[in-house]
Amino acid sequence: MQLVIAEKPSVAQSIAKVLGATNRKDGYTEGNGYIVSWCVGHLVELAPADSYDEKYAKWKYEDLPILPHHWKYNVSSSTKKQFDVLKKLLNDSRADTVICATDAGREGELIFRLVYEKANCKKPVKRLWISSLEDTAIQKGFENLKDGKEYDKLYEAALCRAKADWIVGINATRLFSVLYNQTLNIGRVMSPTLAMICERDAAISVFKPEPFYTVHLSCNGFSLISEKLKDKAQAAAVLKSCNSQEVIIESVEQKEKAEKPPKLYDLTTLQCEANKLLGFTAEQTLSYAQSLYEKKYITYPRTDSRFLTEDMVSSIPALVKTTAGFFMPTTAALPVNTAQVIDNSKVSDHHAIIPTMNTKGLDVQILPHGERETLLLLAIRLLVAVGDTHRYSETVITTKCGESVFTAKGKTVIQDGFKAVQKLYKGEQAKEEKDQALPKIAQGEVFTAKAEIKEGKTSPPKPFTDDTLLSSMENANKAETDAERKGIGTPATRAGILEKLIKSGLAERKGDKKTKYFAATHKGIALITVLPEQVQSPLMTAEWEEKLKLVEHGELTADAFLTEIVGMTSALVKTYEMINGANTLFPSDRESVGKCPRCGGAVTENKKGFCCSDKACGFAIWKENRFFTAKKKTVTKAIVTELLKNGKVPLKGCYSEKTGKTYDCVACLNDTGGHFVNFTMEFGKKPHKR
Repeated sequence: MQLVIAEKPSVAQSIAKVLGATNRKDGYTEGNGYIVSWCVGHLVELAPADSYDEKYAKWKYEDLPILPHHWKYNVSSSTKKQFDVLKKLLNDSRADTVICATDAGREGELIFRLVYEKANCKKPVKRLWISSLEDTAIQKGFENLKDGKEYDKLYEAALCRAKADWIVGINATRLFSVLYNQTLNIGRVMSPTLAMICERDAAISVFKPEPFYTVHLSCNGFSLISEKLKDKAQAAAVLKSCNSQEVIIESVEQKEKAEKPPKLYDLTTLQCEANKLLGFTAEQTLSYAQSLYEKKYITYPRTDSRFLTEDMVSSIPALVKTTAGFFMPTTAALPVNTAQVIDNSKVSDHHAIIPTMNTKGLDVQILPHGERETLLLLAIRLLVAVGDTHRYSETVITTKCGESVFTAKGKTVIQDGFKAVQKLYKGEQAKEEKDQALPKIAQGEVFTAKAEIKEGKTSPPKPFTDDTLLSSMENANKAETDAERKGIGTPATRAGILEKLIKSGLAERKGDKKTKYFAATHKGIALITVLPEQVQSPLMTAEWEEKLKLVEHGELTADAFLTEIVGMTSALVKTYEMINGANTLFPSDRESVGKCPRCGGAVTENKKGFCCSDKACGFAIWKENRFFTAKKKTVTKAIVTELLKNGKVPLKGCYSEKTGKTYDCVACLNDTGGHFVNFTMEFGKKPHKR
């Protein structure tokens, strides 16, 4: 028998149906020579720091850096049951071959390999690599299974990325959290992304709008406009010299231009468009796309390609006809320029995201709102991408009045092309043309101009939306061509990075329901202020991403990459010096219950006790303090507040372990500056009721 392991139960069910493995068991199905089971996301993950040494359970500067020599892996309690099922199946004598059917990508490969190795399985592995969960795609995939060894480098790159994120995240997070006395989440990709947000926020905050002026000459139905002038007096002089004057048209230039249809969607461009047109966050779009994929309505979403492969040529016309049915009768004739979307050289693991033939006859209204709108966006993009070129004539009219040059631009559409199809979709209308439609004007024509001044102001940079931030993450080096681009994160991970920034309190989404934008919080700005360049630099992180690609392609070893990461992290721990004014940058987010008797800092409450905000100080009154628990008294905020204010606090009804009776006393703070805070008792004074 062959054991098939999918990434999710729903995917496993689709595969099992095609294979005929319909006999349901606990955690798997079997039949027809197959056993089909599944993971539940990441069943096996890199173990936490304290699994290497119990002392790492507490965050201490002197323990850094934490650099495992032999990596450990954990199975979480929530997923242990399914892991145990897979472990048993992987070592079941009935199964002679294992088929990896997790998502065909870096993370999917990692999910399977860690389970396979944790189970100590040695059986041969085949790889199912498909871009669609349609029955025909699954059948074809099983007819063309790959040798699992072909994906060893993909696994190495995935594991390398996970280890790098662990090393940077664990050490940098602990380093800065300990030094600045609050939890500060640092991430290999998250921190550079935060840096980009902070940089944009800073540019907006310091921006000062500058006025500019243009002189407009109204000439019998069209306007000629001067260049932008910074000085109002200069604009007034131009106005005076040109108003009511005759102007002679010096030149009329006409050029026919063409605009090619946009490319198909990869995940990032889909997320960008869905945010811009529909207001979806990147995470929401990924969730909707993943659900559509599992329902077999679209192809694999976690792709970075915007093209299809040559073997798909024959299927595209039928798919276009099916997809057009969402917007028009299927009898309508639409252009299908297949060559525009085909390029094998630009498809690595997966082709662009497109609808599948399973959408034929689908009533899209039955789908949840987010899935419906995402599917329609993908559908119209397919129709547009195979559409005709948009053609137009551009006219530029030039004249001179005094010493000033004036121009007018206009466009005349020759062929709507793909923009006619674009208009079928409510959200993706063709952009309004800014240029006026010009009347027929000949060189040498004379007009009497009516001049006026119009004032404008320069605009500040716009804050990042999901759309523009994803684009900046994809092109961190600001390259002018796709081939030169270097990004941070991957299409599959960027959405999660954005949400982690929000959850960590380092950034927030602002704006109205339709248009939300990112803004760094005070905590996020403070963090970027103290982070060294090597941790927050998008360019450096982009270089790391490129090196991970080299690992994937066998051009760089994982050890060489990790050695660089370890070196950077070790140097960071050894050389980093705290920034002055940390109390201002990172004010405690906890309410102060009093002043520390040792250093004068603020004492705040946490789960275990009342501690000085300066961890180097070491002052702490623990809630489970033996002095109080022996007397069956609870250490409350009120008790600690009075102790810190007056040095003593009256207690009533204290239990005596010797006599079993109760008594009243006054507890006195008797701190000697040692590891533990000491207390003494006073008697003879009537205590207040507490």
